[in-house]
Amino acid sequence: MSLKRTIYAAAFALSACVTTGDEADLDTGTADEAVTAAPAPAPTWQPLVNQAPFGAGVALLLTDGTLMVQDVGTPNWWRLTPDASGSYINGTWSQLASMPGGYAPLYFASAVLPDGRVIIEGGEYLDFNPAWSNQGAIYDPVTNTWTTVTPPAGWQTIGDAQSVVLANGQFMLANCCSTEAALLDPKTLSWTPTGLTGKADSNNEEGWTLLADGTVLTVDASNTANPTESELYIPARGKKPAKWVSAGSTIVPLADLDADGGGSHEIGPAVLRPDGTVIVFGATGHNAIYDTHTKAWASAPDFPIIDGEGQLDVADGPATLLPNGHVLVATSPEIFNSSTHFFEVDGTTLTQVEGPPAAPFNSSYHQNLLLLPSGEVFATDFSADIEIYTSTPPAGCQHDVAPEIEWVATSLRAGSSYTLHGERLNGVSQAVAYGDDAQAATNYPLVRITNRKTRHVVFARTHDHTSMSIDRDTESSTKFDVPATAEKGPSELVVIANGTPSSPVTVNIR
Repeated sequence: MSLKRTIYAAAFALSACVTTGDEADLDTGTADEAVTAAPAPAPTWQPLVNQAPFGAGVALLLTDGTLMVQDVGTPNWWRLTPDASGSYINGTWSQLASMPGGYAPLYFASAVLPDGRVIIEGGEYLDFNPAWSNQGAIYDPVTNTWTTVTPPAGWQTIGDAQSVVLANGQFMLANCCSTEAALLDPKTLSWTPTGLTGKADSNNEEGWTLLADGTVLTVDASNTANPTESELYIPARGKKPAKWVSAGSTIVPLADLDADGGGSHEIGPAVLRPDGTVIVFGATGHNAIYDTHTKAWASAPDFPIIDGEGQLDVADGPATLLPNGHVLVATSPEIFNSSTHFFEVDGTTLTQVEGPPAAPFNSSYHQNLLLLPSGEVFATDFSADIEIYTSTPPAGCQHDVAPEIEWVATSLRAGSSYTLHGERLNGVSQAVAYGDDAQAATNYPLVRITNRKTRHVVFARTHDHTSMSIDRDTESSTKFDVPATAEKGPSELVVIANGTPSSPVTVNIR
């Protein structure tokens, strides 16, 4: 609940795996000549061709492949639409409807719901004034309208709260300033209290990470009695109510918490990796890893100390899973100081990578990251300069994390709706994390159609996913609407989750 400083006013594709080397029938010259793979390209940053006409804050990926970006701290939102080739770098802007009157939040809870709508809850600030607001609203991208959402009964605050869409599709919201949490019924916009027992400390400054078994991991940020405590939220099962239980000690302290309860209470993001480990970044310079298979914690490499700057940490800041399995994270020295340093983390090694041009002038909390369908990362920093990060491609096939299409109609009429069935339609992680203040998870299916003749790309809006589970064995389905503007003829259809596409299916657009 700490007040931050006042803010100042591509891509590679992972479609069907192909064989290489000894497995491929390649014309390589003579039989004795070795085939040498080209070196992987270095990570790069590239600015948008059409930069934002506003100061860009939180960005959310809509289920039609467009982005929804807030004019930071205002009620105004903008849409970025990729070009005909699917490029976000060459995308174009259009303004969306403004939020309900009097609601201009900064640092809030957010999520894309299974029906495709977007929910925004709370706000540490309103109109840049401290508020810890209990307001909320839902945006419908089909009608371009907002609907006000009343807070859970008795809640006077939501503020810069954390939230998560559970495996069953329910939206779970924290009260920033207590141990309370509630579940939303998206049809009635009514709330039900949840997790009423077991929470060891306030939700203040903590983040929630969905695990493959449907539980939710958090690291305590206000627990002076046990400053390395972590907890698991266990959803209601049958007649057993939802509850919080201990997940053990993180080994090293991660929250900026003094023994007397002082400190900022800040902590960094937590990201579930494809190997089943969660890496949690600390505001102390320490980091830790939780193994979801063994239920055990281990320390991870500390962030370095930078000469002239100090100890790097993440006292609020973003991280995102990359298609290559690494995690990109933004750090800065001490608590809320500048400048930002970016690292790719593979679970055991921190590798510093180049930052965007404004990184030396920003703190980690200025940054927001969003994983795109292209596998690139969309990065905002409250300014009009938006940058795209391209990491090194994955080494080898991604069968164990990529969505798999089990059934879809192969004759599709433009302007009509269909259902697609498959496995891993939500990927194997929420992918994008910040903690409290901002959530922009991308664990839901996107349907991309590429015309074989023109190579033009359209996204078919998905909605009403039957599951939001990130268990790699989950079978589910989603509905998708083929745009009326889709080009006719033979095309390739893929499902994308967390920037990783399925193998393509040949379809004919009528």
